[in-house]
Amino acid sequence: MAEIKYEITDELGILSENQKGWTKELNLVSWNDNKPKFDLREWAPDRSRMAKGITLNFEEAKALRDLLDKFDFDAEE
Repeated sequence: MAEIKYEITDELGILSENQKGWTKELNLVSWNDNKPKFDLREWAPDRSRMAKGITLNFEEAKALRDLLDKFDFDAEE
């Protein structure tokens, strides 16, 4: 299996942290030297391992932002 190369080009923020210290983060990540994408996944404290996550290109991220802007978060509390 080929090795996956990645570079976190911009750390946008941490959404949460679990008891083991893994953090759910939103970052811009370049996978295999490609153009960076928005990336949402959990990372080990030393970033030596990662969980499965999702990547979004800029158009998909804008579409997600627009959907979330329409959502009434106060109604869910």
